[in-house]
Amino acid sequence: MDIFGYYIPIELLFILCVIFGVLIICSSIFGFISLMNKSDSVSELVVRTNSWWKIAIGITVVATAPAIIGTIVLAYVVFVALREMLSIIPLRTADRIVLVASYFAIPIQFYLAYKNYYYLFQIFIPLVMFVCVSIILVLTGETNRIGRSMAIIPTILILTVYMPSHMVLLFHVNVPEFTVGAGGLIVFLIIITASNDIFQFTWGKLLGKRKILPKISPNKTWAGFIGGVITSSLLGIVLSFLTPLNYIESFYVGLSLGIIGFVGDSIISAVKRDLKIKDTDDLIPGHGGAMDRLDSIVLTTPAFYYLLIFFIEN
Repeated sequence: MDIFGYYIPIELLFILCVIFGVLIICSSIFGFISLMNKSDSVSELVVRTNSWWKIAIGITVVATAPAIIGTIVLAYVVFVALREMLSIIPLRTADRIVLVASYFAIPIQFYLAYKNYYYLFQIFIPLVMFVCVSIILVLTGETNRIGRSMAIIPTILILTVYMPSHMVLLFHVNVPEFTVGAGGLIVFLIIITASNDIFQFTWGKLLGKRKILPKISPNKTWAGFIGGVITSSLLGIVLSFLTPLNYIESFYVGLSLGIIGFVGDSIISAVKRDLKIKDTDDLIPGHGGAMDRLDSIVLTTPAFYYLLIFFIEN
């Protein structure tokens, strides 16, 4: 369907209408309740819903606009996430020049992804930036805690830049007779990942008793984890029309993303627990910072891309 000069596949348009329809309903209900009840919990629901509107609009832009626009938006989100992580991790004064180099890694990495220079894309941050960071740190001449910086800074680059940049590679997935395109793949990935977080929380609240990681995330339970993964697997089947995969393949993808999303969430939770902070920032009212929203998708993005390629080629 052509909208404002852009062709949007009917399947993608349908799922976007569902998303915004749900938001309209939630906004209406919470807005009405807030008029009757001025409690803090209701106000928080309104704030969270308003934030979801902004997130949904951002997703829509990435999924429906030309690839170059989607790439720029994703690069900006990654920039914010990198800035958050570098701001909460205690680093040395001598590391500042490396931090500048880290920010310059973002446009290079996303350019490689946008142009589909796959080999260079794969090695730039894990190899080139790792070596560059180490060399720059040595040249500063400050050896106190240098090994810690050599380990932490490349790890942050992997988590905040390299992993999410795989989403841009979805713009280059070409499958004959698959007309939904990259937009469908991106929406599928984000819905499964976000829903997995929501369902793990919901099932945990309803049925959760035994904690799965009590020292890292006390609210996570085995019931929440298993319920979320099963729900994500079934949702993968329901949303298979957004991908070139069949029902069985979509089930396995949903299953994998459910498990991997839990791991990603736990990794960032462990870091925040170590730093004794609740959120990485207060950028998104009711949700925390960018990394608080990206914690799961940091790992599910490359996992989805490589699973997708595996099923397509086999």
